[in-house]
Amino acid sequence: MITSPSSPAETSGYDRRLSGRIVDVVVISVVVISVVVISVVVISVVVISVVVISVVVINLVAISVVVISVVVISVVVISVVVISVVVINVVVISVVVISLVVISVVVIGVVVISLVVISVVVISVVVISVVVISVVVMISVVVMV
Repeated sequence: MITSPSSPAETSGYDRRLSGRIVDVVVISVVVISVVVISVVVISVVVISVVVISVVVINLVAISVVVISVVVISVVVISVVVISVVVINVVVISVVVISLVVISVVVIGVVVISLVVISVVVISVVVISVVVISVVVMISVVVMV
């Protein structure tokens, strides 16, 4: 407990103790303020660093997701287009081959039928000619006799 001095000798000691306490309070205040300021700066730097790192990581993840999505969609679209082209080519080639086979069968059928008809007609003409000639020869022979 601090009491008022009663003599001049006590006053100088009292002043020294009081000034020592003031210095102590000032030093403690400076230390506390310095610690608070350093703490605020460190916490601010840490928070800002965490925020910046988080933003960078989020951007990298978002860019990666977009790039992967674009690549996957491109591969799927290219695959679908290639598969569609292959299927269309197979269908077109199949239709062409089937058409050629059908046309060949029809042409061969028409040719065979035509040859059969021509053969029948020729054979019929030959047979009729032979019969007519035979009849004429027989009639001639009969008339001559």
